Amino acid sequence: MKRTIVLPILAACLATTAAGEGPADEAAIRALQQKQATAWNAHDIAAYAGLFTEDAHVINVLGWHWKSRAELTEKLGQGFASVFARSRLSIGEVDVEFLAPAIAVTHVRWTMTGARSPTGAASDTPEAGIQTLVLTRHGRDWRIADFQNTNSVPERPLGAGRL
Repeated sequence: MKRTIVLPILAACLATTAAGEGPADEAAIRALQQKQATAWNAHDIAAYAGLFTEDAHVINVLGWHWKSRAELTEKLGQGFASVFARSRLSIGEVDVEFLAPAIAVTHVRWTMTGARSPTGAASDTPEAGIQTLVLTRHGRDWRIADFQNTNSVPERPLGAGRL
């Protein structure tokens, strides 16, 4: 009899916590995205890198894979001193999905002005894109554990296509 009562209550508690802590966590994650833009726009590599875990993986818009906060600090720091020195990042739509109480995935739309191409090709100049981030909670703070950034263009019909 006790098992019949306890199991549904336990399942309900687990379902509630799996959705995250609710509005406070979602607000903290949205604030983290704004902190990303603030640190970027100040070209403050310490503040920007501080949003990431020590062992974070970062894949930038060109597909370059950086495998730690230290590598992000070094390489993006060089970018802030050169191709991104005049860049301005704006955060748009932020979608948040909790996978567990301390793990969330966000999809973040962004726009950028003032950047130059890291490769010198005009087609590589970041102007708009989507980030996919895996976030983990550390105490009350959320940090970026994995980051994938993709340049984007407006979607259009694919048409009939050709082989």
